[in-house]
Amino acid sequence: MGVRILAINGSSRRESLNQKLLDIAVQGARDAGAEVTQARLADFDLPIYYGDLEAERGLPNGARKLQSLMEMHDALIIATPEYNGGYTALLKNAIDWISRPRGDGSSGVALMAGKVAALVSASPGPLGGLRSQTGMRAVLDKLGMLVIPQAFALGMAHEAFDAQGRLKDGNATRLVSGVGEALYRMALRLG
Repeated sequence: MGVRILAINGSSRRESLNQKLLDIAVQGARDAGAEVTQARLADFDLPIYYGDLEAERGLPNGARKLQSLMEMHDALIIATPEYNGGYTALLKNAIDWISRPRGDGSSGVALMAGKVAALVSASPGPLGGLRSQTGMRAVLDKLGMLVIPQAFALGMAHEAFDAQGRLKDGNATRLVSGVGEALYRMALRLG
């Protein structure tokens, strides 16, 4: 069986710069041999996590679906936009729901622990979302994921893409594709 990678964008914007960047990383993983599933977080019913809601109603359908996706995949690649120096609430909320105990009582954290992850980010600012990557790396480390050192942060992203959504800089394209390829290779090695 091949390597299966789940790709998540922490932005829900239709013309997300992070989605464009994630698409390039995903293509790099596919070109290397991975099977990739892209999950758009806005398509999942995920109320803001809080314990009372979970105690009263259990896991929402969207959380159960995300947990199932995480279970079926060997690795995770996240495009993590930067809002005010951190990762998005949408992304954090999704991770919080995935990590909750499943309906059968098994650990949601176990769905992530021991799996490999990679991060990319795009931002109009000069750091390219680097601070959001740092924060997300800490969260994924806490959940037991192995976050590979290969990552990419695209600064001035609003000027970096052409009309077809491709990066204007061929070297940047190669580096972003390389993140997807590196994730595939590490997941293959650990599998």
